[in-house]
Amino acid sequence: MRMRATVAAVSGALTLSALVVPAVAQAADGTRPSFDSIAAGAAAELQTGLKADAPASAEARGGVAARAAAALDISVSGVSVNKNKDIVVGTTGGYQVPITYTVNHSGDLGSFASIPLIYHGSSISTATWGYSADDVATCADVSATAVKCSATFTFLPAELINSDAGTWRVAVIGATETDDVTLENVATRKVLRTSKVTVDAAPEPVKKGATITVTGKLTRADWDTNTYVGYGSQSVVLQYRPKTSTTYTNVKGIKSTSTGALKTTVKASASGYYRFVFNGSPTGGKATATGDYIGVK
Repeated sequence: MRMRATVAAVSGALTLSALVVPAVAQAADGTRPSFDSIAAGAAAELQTGLKADAPASAEARGGVAARAAAALDISVSGVSVNKNKDIVVGTTGGYQVPITYTVNHSGDLGSFASIPLIYHGSSISTATWGYSADDVATCADVSATAVKCSATFTFLPAELINSDAGTWRVAVIGATETDDVTLENVATRKVLRTSKVTVDAAPEPVKKGATITVTGKLTRADWDTNTYVGYGSQSVVLQYRPKTSTTYTNVKGIKSTSTGALKTTVKASASGYYRFVFNGSPTGGKATATGDYIGVK
């Protein structure tokens, strides 16, 4: 939950000085700061940066001065978060998530800057956690009434807890020197805990018609402990492809045990590869095991 930004302003190609808002980490007792206050601070910093780096001459500032008394009237469209794919986060490192969007406006914006937010909750005021973009969005005019912007969020597993998994919402802050607007819930995106699945087919080699036992384990990222733990009671599909083929077909569906263990049997027909496929859940990402080859005599 942070904003560290170098602000770029469109409508005049102004380049603003660096803005830095310190990262806000989860407190040791598990409490979290208010995301509402972070959003408000981001809007204020945008305006401060715009005012500090705007051209000094009245002529250069005429576009802003002419509309100083008017409210900032913008809308947002064409939001794409993570290229419209689920955001799947593991247990270590940082996960960079791109966002692009279009800011629609009427008239002269003057100097303008924007930063997107992504948060878990129905609104900014009730969000349990969230992030501002790593930097203020890079924006450029694409028409007389539209500005295309892009930015990147970084999700940090160390700052997430298991209850954060699910649907997150996007907000966009737009600011001029004289006004700012926060548009909430302009898009949604699922944020999921990474799942992993393994497979092992035995014995190998095996005689045609004999029984093959296929085992494995389904695990899911635990953001509370930053480890992977067994993912129980989940539907998993066993797939097979012949040695001479590149296409897998479904063999049967099974469920993981309470500890995430997987086990089933099939009859040996021909040499080929077996794998387990997990199609995801409301909180866990999809996972596919690397196929395990077994030779049939």
